Amino acid sequence: MNTKPPTAIIIPARLESTRLARKMLLHETGKPLLQHTYEAARRSRQADHVIVATDSVEIFDTVRKFGGDARMTSPAHQSGTDRIAEVAATLSEFEIVVNVQGDEPDMTAEVIDQVIQQLHVQPAVPVATAACPIRSEALIHDPSCVKVVMDHRGRALYFSRSPIPFPRNWQTHWLTEDPPRYFQHLGIYAYRRPFLLGFAALPMSLAEQTESLEQLRVLQAGYPIAVARVEYHFKGIDTAEDYAAFVKRIRSTSV
Repeated sequence: MNTKPPTAIIIPARLESTRLARKMLLHETGKPLLQHTYEAARRSRQADHVIVATDSVEIFDTVRKFGGDARMTSPAHQSGTDRIAEVAATLSEFEIVVNVQGDEPDMTAEVIDQVIQQLHVQPAVPVATAACPIRSEALIHDPSCVKVVMDHRGRALYFSRSPIPFPRNWQTHWLTEDPPRYFQHLGIYAYRRPFLLGFAALPMSLAEQTESLEQLRVLQAGYPIAVARVEYHFKGIDTAEDYAAFVKRIRSTSV
């Protein structure tokens, strides 16, 4: 008997982006960037359905054209979490809702499933995410690379754009030791649906305002976040250089 909780992946996607215009619809690989992410999410064994949540008619039509499920949402949302919550409110048949970023075309089904599995095995935890080891000193000091420190149960203690734990007496071998000392947070979340629907009502925390990291609202409100430790070697598409590197990888694997 299958007791897996019904699970939906919702991909928030807006057309306008600050650093790379219309990136969701870039198609130098022969497919829109968003389609690559959608197809990766469809390969998840733990999820039952994949939906794109957007306020763009152009994105909506593109998703429908490649055979995907898209839902229109309010243009007033300030975050992807708010956007997926609007769609999740109409999905009472699902117990778990996963937020996969539309600009993460390299996000693997294996990583998605490991995040979902955290909620299967930790019934008291309302949110799960993922982190991978950092093996570069430059990334440790890069504020665009969000770091996370976990407790011995694998739950997040804190997320930061600063180096955490702070390397007061830096040792180069820290980059290669096992277990890893530094972890990069990956922007994927699995929520229990009731928690997601109430998340927007939580007050924005001071730490969240300071770091511009939404997940800190969860921690400061006293809720645990389970972190799946995964191997992952890609980054989201934020710049033209990121997209060019992605196109090059796709073309090299299709030869």
